Amino acid sequence: MGDEAALPDPIHPNWVWRTIRFTLRIVFGFWMKYRARGYERLPDGGALFLINHQSFLDPLLVGLPLQRPVSFLARDNLFKVPIVGWIIRNTYVMPIRRDAASTDALREAGKRIEHGLYVGIFPEGTRSSDGELGQLKPGFIALVRRCKSPVVPIGIAGANEVMPRGAIFPRPRRVHVVFGEAIAWEDLEPLCRKGREADLVALASGRIKAAHAEAEAWRLNG
Repeated sequence: MGDEAALPDPIHPNWVWRTIRFTLRIVFGFWMKYRARGYERLPDGGALFLINHQSFLDPLLVGLPLQRPVSFLARDNLFKVPIVGWIIRNTYVMPIRRDAASTDALREAGKRIEHGLYVGIFPEGTRSSDGELGQLKPGFIALVRRCKSPVVPIGIAGANEVMPRGAIFPRPRRVHVVFGEAIAWEDLEPLCRKGREADLVALASGRIKAAHAEAEAWRLNG
């Protein structure tokens, strides 16, 4: 983990990210009829993205329409894989160690948000088996408390059909993504107090479900 001086530029992405984004916009647009909306109202500074988890493609689907980079978490052993390791090191991915997930990863994610970056996490903790939002794990609460930043609920629809569990190659299915309205820190702060964790989980879950429902309706109805 680097110090603050080593943190990436939160506004201007590097050439690796720009190249991948340009390429995938063409590929996903053709293969998945990919569409996204709501991202034009994202906060100017750092923010935490809370996203429903449908497939391994989800980080790409969220970052695709954005001019700014998004940092996600990935297992630290992936950073040692040839080619894959180089790509994720150069696309703002943060390593997470299984034996220190609640310390190093939380600290680094918090630093990046405070630095002005977008950080995306999947609070379900695992991919959905049926495409619907599962129960949120409360681990994200510590990050919300630490950063005191806006939280953006994001709904992905159709990714579970493109790349369901066990699939090796993406299938040609329609995918839509909706960026919900950001929840301001002023609205989050009362729910971050001790004893109100369940209320914060309920709020986050409700907002993600709403974004997912909007994305699903948009995907099905055109």
